[in-house]
Formats: sequence, C-alpha cells, structure tokens
Amino acid sequence: MRRWVFSILILLALAAAAFFTLAPGLIERDLNKIDGKPLPQVSARAQALHRTLTIVDLHSDSLLWKRSILDRADRGHMDLPRLEDGNVALQILASTTKSPKGQNYDANGADTDNITSLVIAQLQPVRTWNSLLERSLWHAEKLHRAVAASDGKLTGVTRPEEIDVLLLERSAAKPALDRTPAPVGALLSLEGLHPLEGKLANLDKLYAAGFRMAGLTHFFDNDLAGSMHGLKKGGLTPTGRQVVEAMEAKGMIVDIAHCSSACVADILKMARRPVVSSHGGVQATCKVNRNLSDEQIRGVAATGGLIGIGYWDAAVCDTSPASIAKAMTHVRDLVGIEHVALGSDYDGATTVRFDTSKLVQVTQALIDAGFSDDEIRAAMGGNAIRVLKAGLVPLTPPTP
Repeated sequence: MRRWVFSILILLALAAAAFFTLAPGLIERDLNKIDGKPLPQVSARAQALHRTLTIVDLHSDSLLWKRSILDRADRGHMDLPRLEDGNVALQILASTTKSPKGQNYDANGADTDNITSLVIAQLQPVRTWNSLLERSLWHAEKLHRAVAASDGKLTGVTRPEEIDVLLLERSAAKPALDRTPAPVGALLSLEGLHPLEGKLANLDKLYAAGFRMAGLTHFFDNDLAGSMHGLKKGGLTPTGRQVVEAMEAKGMIVDIAHCSSACVADILKMARRPVVSSHGGVQATCKVNRNLSDEQIRGVAATGGLIGIGYWDAAVCDTSPASIAKAMTHVRDLVGIEHVALGSDYDGATTVRFDTSKLVQVTQALIDAGFSDDEIRAAMGGNAIRVLKAGLVPLTPPTP
C-alpha cells in the first residue's frame, strides 16, 4: 500500500513539474503569434535608412511572460537580441496585471481575471498571486534585474537626461561597424492603473519602481475611469482626476489607450502635458471601437502628444506593413507628422506579421507610402523622444 501511495505521489510531482515547466511556454506560443504571411522585399535604401534611425516603440507586454528578456527566444515577438536586430533605441515595457475571462472589445466586467492563473503557472512570487500592485512591482524588478545582468546592453530610463545619455552612447557605438550592439533603453509603463488598488499613495510606489507612463484603464472599468471595453464606459471619476493631476505633476505620461470615449474626452480637457495613445489604430482606416476618431486624434495632437500605431489586425484591420503605414499616413495628413509614433503591442496576446527584429518592414512600408526620410525619422522614434523628454520632467509647483 505504501509503495502504491509513494508511486502516485511521484507521478503527481512529475506531472506538476512538467506543467510548471511547459505550460508557460505553451500558453505564450498560443497567444503571441507571427502569422507567417509573406513580407515584402526590403530595398537597399530602406535598409540603409533604417540603420540610421532612432527607433522608439511605445508599448510591449514582454515582461508578462516567463522568459528572460536578455536571451533570444523561439517564441513571442520581442527580446533584447531582436531589439538589437531591429535597431530599436528605446522600448517601453508595459506591466499588464489583469484581463477578464472571455475578454472582448465590446463589454467586460471586472469580476474575473485570466492573469492570476498565468501568474501561478509561471511560479511568480506568492506576493503577486493576489495583489495587482505586487504584480507591477515584480515586473519592475524583472526589468531591473535584466538591466543589471546585461553588461550595459540594456539600460533603464526614467529621466530626460538618461535619454540623452542613451542616445549619445548609441551614437558612439555606430562607428564600430555594428560589431558591438548599441545599448537599448527600456522605460516602464502600466496597462491600466488598477494596481493602485484604490490608494493614491501607491502611485508613489510605482513611480519609485521606475514607472513613467500609465493608462488609466485596460479591458474593464475601474475606480478611476471607464474602459472602451467595459460595461458602463464612463468618464473620469473624481479619483481618476486626482490621479491624472498627480501623474502630470510627477512627470508620468498619461496614456489614453483603452479609455472609453468619455474618459478620453475628460483627459484631453484637463491635460497640461502631452498625452499619448500608446498602441492602437484609427477609425478612418480600421473601424474598431478602441481605435481613435479624427476628433480624438485632433485632441491628442492639441496636447502635443502622440498616436502610437499598432501592428495587429484589430489596430489596422490587417497585419501587413502597408496597413500600418496607411494608419500612420492618416494621422500625418490629419494633424501632422509630429504626432505619429510606433505602438506595436508586441507580446500582448496579439498576432502580427513580423517580430521586432524585422522592423525595417515598417521603414520600407513608409517609403512605399511616399514618406520622406525626415518624416520616417520622426514617425519611427524622433517624435517619441521629443514627447518623452518633455513629459518626464516634473511640473514646477506654482509660486504661493
């Protein structure tokens, strides 16, 4: 009898070990896909221009998954080696902490969560199992550990002067015939501010951990604002207004991605700093509810902000580089090239045509769409550098 029980326990232990070893990778392979459809040929002109660009991507969810960002992975869309291959200068990494079961673009409640099971399957620290705040702090810790272990290849960014240093170091690395990869910067963002867990003081903890951008909502309404995918889809609550004011005062950039129309309108009315839509599309080229109307695009532009165009089908109604360029063209023609940016949503449970190592595909698509070299430089990262450097500076309190 004892031998039988012991054998069962061994089998259960082996099954558990296999689950916790294999499940995270299997889950990610199922959610973060490359569709394998043909890509256009890249011209010598595009390749040469791409190598000279300062590229910034406003949104990736790579910290959510159980793999080292420093190592080249055979799954997902982004890691440091692929960022180097794609000539990315600065990657904004989002902390995604909660998503509802049966997630959809139309109506979701806040009473269920898919990420809790992922957190447990990935054997994250127990403190993250029931706390959204601790999940975000864990994502920050993962990035800080990666930076420390990268031998200078990955550097954290929290202040404008750190962006300047990063760009100088990248410029110094260029004459080395690309034998030594230039350093890549990383800046932390939040995919919704539910990790505040109802306490404004937790914004200080998140800021101290390095977070410098945040959206107020994700796929459900919270105590700050309504989501475009929530049930009530309301505007900013009084607490939400307090949070926006506190973010701007600290030098945290406000992100309207996933906000309801009422939430977007409220933020644009009160914004004193540039506002961004970090990842999404535009209604004019892809009529999906989360994409921005022309009125909203004009409102973001009026703050001096950015529209980050995504690469997945719900953002641009296709996964082709040409569709990405089409959305960027609309923003340029409507409000000016200075408001166009990249917002891939890599590793965000999305299916895309190419991973970050092949970002030259976007450069080629913009050339094919008739963009000038200066416009391409602006859209691929120059605009984002300008807005980040301006937005990360804390506001000076008014003189009494």
